[in-house]
Amino acid sequence: MAIPDFGAHGIAAKYAVLVDVGYLYAAAGEVLLGAKERKEYRVSADELIQALQKHALERIPGELLRIYWYDAARDRVPTVDQRVIAQLPWVKVRLGNLNARGQQKGVDAQIRSDLEALARHHAVSDTVLIAGDEDMVPAVEAAQAYGVRVHLWGVEPPFGTNQAERLVWESDTVEIIGADFLRPFFTRAPVPVPVPPAPSPAQVFAGRTVKPVPKAPPAGQLTKLGPGRPRVEEVGEHVAQKWILTRGRDNIRDLLPGPILPTVIDTELLIEAEKELGHSLRPFPEARVWLRDGFWARVYREFDLGVGISSK
Repeated sequence: MAIPDFGAHGIAAKYAVLVDVGYLYAAAGEVLLGAKERKEYRVSADELIQALQKHALERIPGELLRIYWYDAARDRVPTVDQRVIAQLPWVKVRLGNLNARGQQKGVDAQIRSDLEALARHHAVSDTVLIAGDEDMVPAVEAAQAYGVRVHLWGVEPPFGTNQAERLVWESDTVEIIGADFLRPFFTRAPVPVPVPPAPSPAQVFAGRTVKPVPKAPPAGQLTKLGPGRPRVEEVGEHVAQKWILTRGRDNIRDLLPGPILPTVIDTELLIEAEKELGHSLRPFPEARVWLRDGFWARVYREFDLGVGISSK
């Protein structure tokens, strides 16, 4: 029977993997595709995380505690991809803020804080750090002072180096992840089709007679058939409009071409719609279909794609 590796504090050795996603994606995009911005490529993040997990298992003694995935989002509202990653086992997503110029804010501070806390509480005996910024050096030194070994992984640069020299010096071991390892998970994004500017409300309704929107029935007075289709579709469109305004066109574009919504997004759509309607839609399966119809109608109209409607 294999003898478990025990750390200095008498518990089985564990390790954590801390990934600066901004560094990992930017460095990989540059060496693989010559890309300068994330929007130029697509990443199969779930498969990449599994590959990194396997890679660590083969090299680091002990048991994986978890993978910390440090990324950024506008107003810290997670994108569709980030929501999917957050549901993966053994993965914890940490989000900093993404400002209007596409710069990450607060990510380095989160990495430093977690690295020091894991070491201080003796939660791990080793950490894998995938990062390149010299700002990580004080946290590496602090973790080492608590007896934690820090293994620095970097992405193969196209030339020179993409990691701070001091960070390389202070780490216990250093490994370069080759382009061949990363290539299966990165693909160039398709060239976007120019989207005409959205018409103003005045242009949309010019020459039309607007019919009054039927009011939703009061809570507790639903018929057995449930709420009316026009009202539910209207709410679906309203929720989609809020998504477009708060998540941005690039994030909404990730949902296309539809019509299947990721489970986490479909659940959020239902919750938001129920808030607006003031009652539950869960007893009415047909209302869920209408809700999605309304949602996709607004999204398709935004991207001028034509509307798909579910069968009645």
